[in-house]
Formats: sequence, C-alpha cells, structure tokens
Amino acid sequence: MEFEPLSMGNEVIEFDMMGIADDAVDIEHPVDEEDLLDSSPVTVVAASASASAGEVYIPEGDTNLEPYEGMEFESEEAAKAFYNSYARRVGFSTRVSMSRRSRRDGAIIQRSFVCAKEGFRVDKDKPSRDGRVKRPRAETRVGCKAMLVVKIQDSGRWVVSGFVKEHNHELVPPDKVHCLRSHRHVSGAAKSLIDTLQGAGIGPSGIMSALIKEYGGISNVGFTERDCRNYMRSSRQRTLGGDTQLLLDYLRNMQAENPAFVYAVQGDEDQCMSNIFWADPKARMNYTYFGDTITFDTTYRSNRYRLPFAPFTGVNHHGQPVLFGCALLINESEASFVWLFKTWLAAMSGSPPVSITTDHDRVIRLAVTQVFPMTRHRFCKWHIFKECQEKLSHVLSGHPNFEAELHKCVNLTESIEEFESCWFSLIDRYYIREHEWLQTIFSDRRQWVPVYLRDTFFAEMSITQRSDSMNSYFDGYVNASTTLQLFVKQYEKALESRYEKEVKADYDTINTNPFLKTPSPMEKQAAELYTRKLFMKFQEELVETLTFLATKVEDQDAISIYRVAKFGESHKAYTVRFNVREMKATCSCHMFEFSGLLCRHILTVFRVTNVLTLPARYVLKRWTRNAKSGVILEERANDLFNSSRESLTVRYNNLRHEALKYVDEGVKTIDIYNVAVAALQEASDRVALAKKNGGKMATVNGSGREERSAHGNHSSTSFGDRQWGLEQSPSMYLMDDQDKKIQKLSRQLERALQKCEVYRANLLSVLKDIEDQKLQLSVKVQNIKLGMKD
Repeated sequence: MEFEPLSMGNEVIEFDMMGIADDAVDIEHPVDEEDLLDSSPVTVVAASASASAGEVYIPEGDTNLEPYEGMEFESEEAAKAFYNSYARRVGFSTRVSMSRRSRRDGAIIQRSFVCAKEGFRVDKDKPSRDGRVKRPRAETRVGCKAMLVVKIQDSGRWVVSGFVKEHNHELVPPDKVHCLRSHRHVSGAAKSLIDTLQGAGIGPSGIMSALIKEYGGISNVGFTERDCRNYMRSSRQRTLGGDTQLLLDYLRNMQAENPAFVYAVQGDEDQCMSNIFWADPKARMNYTYFGDTITFDTTYRSNRYRLPFAPFTGVNHHGQPVLFGCALLINESEASFVWLFKTWLAAMSGSPPVSITTDHDRVIRLAVTQVFPMTRHRFCKWHIFKECQEKLSHVLSGHPNFEAELHKCVNLTESIEEFESCWFSLIDRYYIREHEWLQTIFSDRRQWVPVYLRDTFFAEMSITQRSDSMNSYFDGYVNASTTLQLFVKQYEKALESRYEKEVKADYDTINTNPFLKTPSPMEKQAAELYTRKLFMKFQEELVETLTFLATKVEDQDAISIYRVAKFGESHKAYTVRFNVREMKATCSCHMFEFSGLLCRHILTVFRVTNVLTLPARYVLKRWTRNAKSGVILEERANDLFNSSRESLTVRYNNLRHEALKYVDEGVKTIDIYNVAVAALQEASDRVALAKKNGGKMATVNGSGREERSAHGNHSSTSFGDRQWGLEQSPSMYLMDDQDKKIQKLSRQLERALQKCEVYRANLLSVLKDIEDQKLQLSVKVQNIKLGMKD
C-alpha cells in the first residue's frame, strides 16, 4: 500500500475523554509469516552482545518524532503511516493487529498497530502425508509488546489512546531496515524503470544492480530483489492477460489427441498460474537420440520477443536445431526454475544430459546445480560478449580494438595458462582490473571460456563460431510483436518448417554422393557413414592433414606420443597420444571430446602410422545416417507411451475423457440412465476395494481366482469385463448368452494380445542386437576389403 508523505506541522494535541462504548466488537487481523518478513533470512549484526531473557530494547532518536498518547491524526491511514515511518527510523516492522467495530453501524472505532514480532506463531501449516510440513519457515514472532492504539473521536479525528515504546528484541540497523516487510515498497518511479529495463531484456539481477546505482545504495532502493521479481511476474501476468487460457486449451487438446504429449502448470504461493511446460512426442523422441547436450534458450530476455518463452533445444545429426520441450515463464525465481528443470527431466524419462548451456544468470545456475548435479553447465559465451558491450561501453567507445582483443583472448588461446596470462595482460593494459563485472565473469571462467570446456561434449564443430543450436529454434516465427494468441499458431508452423528441413537434409544425404577430395579410404568410409554436413566438416579436417607433420617424441609402453604441427608453424604444436594396440588416440586440442569428430592432429598421426579407416570408437552414431534407427525408434516410442500412461496428468485426462463419453451415452433414455448409474456404482465399489487392497483386485476367471494389479494391461479395465470379484449387482443377471460369449472371446483376445506383446518385446531385442552387430560388421568388412586391395 502506498502512503502520501505525512505532514505534522498542524498536528492537534488533545486528550481523549471519550470512552469505548460497550456495544463494540473486537476484530483480529491474522497475518501469515510471509507477510511479515521476506522468506530469505536477514542477518542483523548487533552492536552489543546477545540479549538475555527479558531484556528491554528502547528505540533511540528524536523524541519529538515519537508517538504519544493524545496525538491526533486526520485519518486512520495517517496514523498507520506515521507509526510505520517511526518504525523505519528506529528499526522494526509493523502490522495491523486488532480492530474494534461499533455494534450499531459496524464502523471501525479503534485500531491497534503492533510490532511485526508481536504474539507467537499459530501453526497453520498442514503436514503432508509423511508428517512433515510442506514448507517449514523461520520463526519471526517473539511476543513483543510494542504497539500503537488509536481510536476515533466524535469529531471524526483519530487520537492515540495507547503507546508502548519498549521492544523485547534487537532492532534492525538502518542499513538493513529496507529488508523489513512493512518498509518494502516498489514506488511508481521504480516500477517505470523496471518496466523499461525488463523491456530491454535485462533480468531481475541486472535490474536490481541498475536500481542500486540509480538510487545510491540498496538501502535507498526500498525493496529487495525478490520484490522486483514479484513485480516483474505480476507485470507479465497483466500483459499476457487471458491469452494464457488459449495456450492451456491448446495443450489440453494436444494431450487428448496423443497421451504421449505432456504438459504441466506450476502454481505459485497465491495459487495463481506461474509457469507452463510442455513437450510433444516428437520432442521427447528426439531427446532419446540427441539428448547428450541441450540448450535452455532464454533469448526472450534480449528484447526480441514479447513473450517470456524459453525452449529446450539440441542438435540433430545434421547439425540442425531440434526441440526438446518449451516453457512459458511468468515467474523467474529459483524455485520456478527448479520446478521447470525437474518437470522437463521427468518428461525426458529422467535421463539427464551430458552438458547444458544457459544464459549467464545466478538464479539459473543455482537451479541447474540442484537438478543436474552431474551435468556440465556452460554459460552462453555470446550472451556474455553481448553483456560486455553494455558493462564496458566506456572502454569500447574509447578503445575500438578492445573487443577484438577480448574475443581473441577467449577464443584462440590453447591452454589455461595462456588464457589467464592473456586475460590479465589485457585488463591491465586498459586499466580495468578492478572492474566489478570483469571480476565476476573471470571467477565464472570455467563455465564459459572454451579452454576450460573442451573436455566435455557440446556438439559444436568450432570453438570460434556460434552453433546453430544457440540461435533460437523459433527465429522467423516469433518476434517482439508476437502475442500469445498468435504464438499458438506460429508454434505449429515452426515445427513443420524444422521437420521439412530435416527431411530435406536426410534426402540430400541419402540420394547424393559428396565429392571426394583425396584417394583416402578413410574419406570414402566417412562419406558412407556420416550425414552430408558432418562429412563436409570431417573432410575439411582430413584435407588439412596434408599440411601437418607428426613427429614421434616418446614411447611409453604401448603408447606413442607425437608432436603435431602445421608446416612452417612448429611453434604452435599439439600433443597426440596414440595406443596402437587399442587403436585409441587423444589430442591436446580435445576436439573429439568437444564435438564428436576427430581433429586434424589425430588424423595426421593415423596417416603416418598407416591407419587407413576410422576405428569404430571414433564414429559417434549421433552423427551418422543411422542416428535414428527404425528399430530403436519403435522400441523407444513404445517406452515413451507406456511411461506417459504412468503420468498422473495423463491418467487423469484419460479417465475424464472416458467418463464423459460414458455420460453422453448414459443420458439418452431413462433405461440406459439406470443401467449407467448401476454400472458406475459397481465401478465405484471396485475402485474402493482396489484402493483398500493396495491397488490389487481379486478377479474371477474360468480356472479360479487370481490377483491382478490395478496397473496391469489397460485393456483389462474395459467395461466389457464385468467379473470383478464383487457381489454381482442385479444387472449382471440380465446378460444373455451372447454377452457371455463376447466376454469369453474378449478374455481370449486379451491373453493373445499379452502373448503378442511378449513376442514383440523379444523380437525388438533381437533386432536391436542385429542392428548393432550390422554396424560393427560393416566397418570391419570395409577394413578387410581395403586391406586386400593394398
């Protein structure tokens, strides 16, 4: 609530002679702990030692600005504003505690404003099933008696009838008073600045930094980063308005059409919609083939998109961006990102990626650490370079060559020692060693500078060139003017366009032969294995070996160490370790570990040691024509469908869909209605018994009684099978012989389908083994043929 500045120049001091009428009603104002203090703990350093029990804290300051009995105010709000202003000066937070209303007309005749630490907590948190509270919170109330009581006079003015000055707890120093709940307020000027910066693509952390600089310190800003995030969230909710319902309707329809389509909606503490996540079956399938490295794309922050939209993307076998899921972000808190990453991971069958690339953001980093503890986290280097243009604009304007030198330092250094030496030399030359932002990104260097990341797979072909996957998957379909209503339509178009490009790349790979530049058997082998784009990159590396020399410098048992350098550039050499027995090689450039393709240095060693074809270990299937094997595709599709059945959301939608169809048929006539009601009662009894028995039902068949899990074959849940092991209802006796024959045939069909599923699973396993052996044999046969020719 906003208050106008209170002027005390014309205050009226009178002693109240009016008693409180007997016909008054006391009203309490319960307050949740969240309303009193930020959930983030505030550390207060006191000047004195810890207070002993019963110690009294008396606020210090100008006594002329203290409340006193008899002080009058124009209104109740003026009294509240004055007490809150007094509390800010001395170091505590306030809230409304008690009100008293007149029994005659219900008007408020007395208010009590108290210290936020008044009273003691009333435990209202509902425990979960395991007995633990859902979200334990810190204790903030300590029974403080400090308060201000005002009551209305006959004249309509409000007078102080009671004032307690003393507190039983330490007071907050001036530099931390802005953290107290009643003193945190986003002013109109601050809202305008936040809106402007948010529109420019700056996140909450960056906005708070700008506000602190603008207002001359965090204590002058008047609110915390959490308040800033909350305001940004509410602003987004107002901007999107009712359009989110269109998206939810679209997602529900998609899931109704295909149960493997998943979506989830996060609710915030106020039970309002916060974030939305969804992934279609193709996205989930793509992840099974290309989910080794992903990008969480928050390009919407850069003022290109009006929508707070963030896709999960990766790279397919043609080097094209591929979608793994999407999110609509209204809340950017750490808890929201944790929820999003956990939800996405569950949709991807719980298998985390090898690496993930995100924007340079503190909150995202904390969420990634929690959800993907074993995944290598990289900050997008190009986002950091863009941030550099903002943070170091004064350096760039005075020194045009600085940016090029920075790029060279980051991208072209070959070792950690070389990078760090170049970095310090650069910042010292421009006298910016003490720059706060540069110190921050240097402390994070292991998460964005390539020389620290080359030992991890990121599916990028070059250190210096930005991968296509880092560009937004929806470029050309979503822009700064796209509304959520239009996005639903453009989303489908973008998926179709990306699919067409993949089909075109598949066609080009299968139906055209690349031009070979050397007589090397290895080049021919690669042309037959890799997709067209990946072969072009491999061919480039292979041709470059003609300009490189490899010199053996040491033998260590079965490992030979080579020094590889370009002709005429012996000062810039790479070290290759080659085990000829195991056909295993590693290079100091780590290109294979980073991109999945062999570098020119290892290929040079292969050339001088007469290794004519690629060893199988260096042909990653994700880059080959067979990356999406038909057998594995079918098998994993079946797994995805089965796992989707286990989803609570999917089960709910399926049951609701079936129930509504049953209702539509059951209301046509009174006879059908009566049968439907009886059947529903039977179903209700069966569900209750299954719940009581832990999910199992006793079922009667021709051979006797057996236990069948409620999670078994889905076809067994059809209404056709009425032998449920319960007392049969009267409708059971109405079935004629034809119904019984149908039931018998249905059970036989069910058993046959179960056998088919077993045979099918065994067949898929055999076909998968054959597919793997076929790939290995094709490489061995080609090696033998080439050896015979030599």
